[in-house]
Amino acid sequence: MWHESVLDTIGDTPLVQLNRLAEDLPCTVLAKVEFFNPGGSVKDRIGRSMIEDAEEKGLIEPGGTIIEGTSGNTGAGLAIAAIAKGYRCIFTTTDKQSQEKVDVLRALGAEVLVCPTNVEPDDPRSYYSVARRLADEIPNSVYLNQYDNPSNTQAHYEHTGPELWEETDGRITHFIAGAGTGGTISGTAKYLKEHNPGIRVVGVDPYGSVFYTYFHEGVFDEDEIYPYFTEGVGEDILPENMDFDLVDDFVRVTDKEAMQMTRRLAREEGLFIGQSCGMAVSGALQWLRDHREELAEDDVVVIMLPDSGFRYLSKTYNDEWMRNHGFLESKPDVTVDEVLKMRPQDQSVIAMGPEDAVGDAIERMTERGISQMPIIENGEVVGSLTETRILNRLIEQPDAREEPVRSIMGDPLPVVPRSLHLEHLSGYLERDAGAVLVDTDQHANYAVITKSDLISALARMGRNGSNGEG
Repeated sequence: MWHESVLDTIGDTPLVQLNRLAEDLPCTVLAKVEFFNPGGSVKDRIGRSMIEDAEEKGLIEPGGTIIEGTSGNTGAGLAIAAIAKGYRCIFTTTDKQSQEKVDVLRALGAEVLVCPTNVEPDDPRSYYSVARRLADEIPNSVYLNQYDNPSNTQAHYEHTGPELWEETDGRITHFIAGAGTGGTISGTAKYLKEHNPGIRVVGVDPYGSVFYTYFHEGVFDEDEIYPYFTEGVGEDILPENMDFDLVDDFVRVTDKEAMQMTRRLAREEGLFIGQSCGMAVSGALQWLRDHREELAEDDVVVIMLPDSGFRYLSKTYNDEWMRNHGFLESKPDVTVDEVLKMRPQDQSVIAMGPEDAVGDAIERMTERGISQMPIIENGEVVGSLTETRILNRLIEQPDAREEPVRSIMGDPLPVVPRSLHLEHLSGYLERDAGAVLVDTDQHANYAVITKSDLISALARMGRNGSNGEG
């Protein structure tokens, strides 16, 4: 017996019991292991579904182009379906995603455009905006928009939910999953609750995403949005596929908890899975232990594990990357304020105004031995200047020294509060300038923290009592 195409192998992924990690719980805890799909993730399910829906609606003709913004996994699912159906693929992604994900998409014949992570969703440079623009410009193309496309949710309603019901003989009592587009958790939950309204559905969210606060408080809090490392989950928007009415609770997990649990699943359960899987299991175990008194011996908990560890070899499974981001070395629970206190007190911010000459900025940077500086006007941070931007302009235009700084400056350096935890600071420092400004609570007065400041602070903490792997 054989399959007519690779698309026929999607779904019917196994449930695997967690033994060591959940041995203290009275219930049965199962993992839905989605890397058994041909493209290595749960997103294979929606790749086929969204393309076939677009075909039925006449949104794309033979030989057309599939366009999508993706963190990697949806792109792989779409690329596989596109190969089987004869379409071209163009994907936008962010510079946050692992290189392995980009390499997989290109290996499957897709064109990939990498966009900046730390911009607003409606910024023309965002991967959402670039995908929409391409769909407008390219004839016979369709932007599938997994965030608002109902066929995303429908795929899980028609397939994932029924699989869980059948695989557990209808005994499933809890479904726990991360949420990104909202399609997996909402579609699966809808089916399960139609068959048993008593099934508890719990969402797991990374710190830096909006879902947790929106669920608990009904508020879209932009202050909750900040960079995080866990890929493929959480959002800075509210996708139409995310149906909060189908979710009973939300918990939050830090990057460190997610990364460490990802590696524990490999070592202790033999499940070589991705970052969002570790996040889901960490959040699930946290929630189950907090609700231990409500659990019964015959309860069956299913946790969604979306993808494979092979897409994170350069990150979560790389010791150097883990140590560089503080995920292996335990450290004191400290904030940006503590980093500032470790530095000499006379390190005031060196800044220029937007109308100052580029040549003066070069002299100031050379004199003080700095590689970037903020541009401040009337007490407000309006831009930034880096050695790279200056060098590129001087190569193109040697007389640019006489121009105002405004003509060459880039985006403002991020401004963070003194209370920001170091775990979240490193996400900001991934940006091109490699520095942030700290609001010192004094009018128009900022401090600056660079990658070297953070490395120096972590080194001092290590000498003062770091105790190895967490």
